[in-house]
Amino acid sequence: MTNRLIIIALLSLLACLGTQGQAQVKKSQLTLADPYILLEDGTYYAYGTCDANGIRCYSSTDLKYWRYRGLALNKVNTTENRWFWAPEVYHVGDRYIMYYSANEHLYAATAKSPTGPFRQVGSYQMESLLGDEKCIDSSVFFDTDSTAYLFFVRFTDGNCIWQVRLSDDYITPVKGTLRKCLSATESWELKLGKVTEGPNIYKSGKRYFLTYSGNDYRSQDYAVGYALTSNVARGNWVKQSSFSPFLRRWNGLYGTGHHSLFTDKDGNLRIVFHAHDSKESVNPRRMYIGTVKCIGSRMRMTDDEMVVPVIGYPPTAVQAPQDNTRGRKGTAYYSVAGVRQRTPAPGVNLVSREGRVRKELHRH
Repeated sequence: MTNRLIIIALLSLLACLGTQGQAQVKKSQLTLADPYILLEDGTYYAYGTCDANGIRCYSSTDLKYWRYRGLALNKVNTTENRWFWAPEVYHVGDRYIMYYSANEHLYAATAKSPTGPFRQVGSYQMESLLGDEKCIDSSVFFDTDSTAYLFFVRFTDGNCIWQVRLSDDYITPVKGTLRKCLSATESWELKLGKVTEGPNIYKSGKRYFLTYSGNDYRSQDYAVGYALTSNVARGNWVKQSSFSPFLRRWNGLYGTGHHSLFTDKDGNLRIVFHAHDSKESVNPRRMYIGTVKCIGSRMRMTDDEMVVPVIGYPPTAVQAPQDNTRGRKGTAYYSVAGVRQRTPAPGVNLVSREGRVRKELHRH
């Protein structure tokens, strides 16, 4: 009887500890679904699905602290008025191209800055090949020979991933290059509907990794797996069932998926993805960042600490007042967040916050 009581007490304690562990999972303050991160001139820019009026943009210098930069794409600069989903932004020549879907059709928009304003270019991106057919989740891969491929989702048998080569303008699809990549066949992709979506390509050595999300995004088991090929133009993608999914219910989160891969300032391969708001509710979906490792044909999450984004500036030590006037009278000027400020002399007291002084973007 005593032993039974001890066992029951231990089980109760373990249950409590497990509950406490789940409660300690911090929520990201960035409510971006289908997130994408661009690193440009030392600044990270995050885009995602979250606003009925278009595509929001946030910026950061360290991936932890983010500030809102406004609507990079406003629906007034498009021909659509709803469902602005899954954007990606690339610096191509002297412009930035945003690939996104709106009202379940693929579009491209261009701007002179990563923060916009982006303006829609032409009509449906796939109109010349697919007419008015609905498509979502566009992702572009630029190979080492500068050839660009568009990966996207068609509703041909559930959600299926397709690819097409783009012309030299990096927007128009090339006829005769449309190929099917993947459809839902694995058990983890079929838990809620038939779904393979959110493609994103990464090249390691001679291997091409087609990473994608499987299962409906509303499922707690929404997850990320991958397929391989040695020839991206031909396709012939082979799912890596032994190592997929490599991201599922990670770090106490639910519904982890619709990701993108990027390289940080230190050369680390990162994955940004969204997760459900909680175990009980899907929305608002929140953005998180992890680290990925590629060893041969295997892609896996590392044990590095997960980044939980915060809205605001990083905490810094308050600097002691300094007299920068050298005894001269007058007014000293400085710029904070792009706004010219002034302070009377003598004794200029500039309390600086890291990343707050706006730098001019370098145009390539």
